[in-house]
Amino acid sequence: MQQTKEQTIARWGFYLLGMVLLALGLTLNTKTGLGASAIVSVPFTVSQATGWNFGNLTLVVYCLFVVAQFILKGEKRQWTDILQVPLSIVFTRFMNLFAGVIPYHNGYLPADLALLVVAILFTGVGAAMTVAMQLIPNLSDGIVGTIARITGKELGFCKNCFDVGCVSFSLIIGICFGNWLLGVGLGTLISMVGVGRAIAGFNYLCKRPLLQATGMAG
Repeated sequence: MQQTKEQTIARWGFYLLGMVLLALGLTLNTKTGLGASAIVSVPFTVSQATGWNFGNLTLVVYCLFVVAQFILKGEKRQWTDILQVPLSIVFTRFMNLFAGVIPYHNGYLPADLALLVVAILFTGVGAAMTVAMQLIPNLSDGIVGTIARITGKELGFCKNCFDVGCVSFSLIIGICFGNWLLGVGLGTLISMVGVGRAIAGFNYLCKRPLLQATGMAG
């Protein structure tokens, strides 16, 4: 279906808004003091242990994800896959921006849990919007989608396995630094379940109107 100029602009607008919401959600998750979301738990754990910048470490990890995709895809790799690198740069700059301008001090559990709910909603909505627009894969779905295609396993199953792998590696890093829960906590576990539910809820309520607004509805 041919898209109008306005629909194309709307499509990119929704995509970029989704990326901003995703960056905000992941950052808010770390602000709760209850651990990071699974997909960024490794760079967050290293950041907590060393004091190095969380956003910059996330950029390094995401670039490694892109390299892994190129290796796994072999001859089926596409030039658009490399666009995930500049996207990662912009995405992690937003993470650094949000980390610097949001002056939240955790420690009061009810408030921390309330912020966690907001973080999960933003993360789920942001991920759902970027996937729905079918442009550049968002930074976690790219590698997970590749693994699903290579193994022939269902995408949701691969996502769960990938999250468990990230959390397990984070725990190992924490142990090496003397605190196995350094970057992982209750918020990590809740977000592993909650983000998927937020994605499903958003898709149920809003995906079709978004597709219609961007001329993508069949």
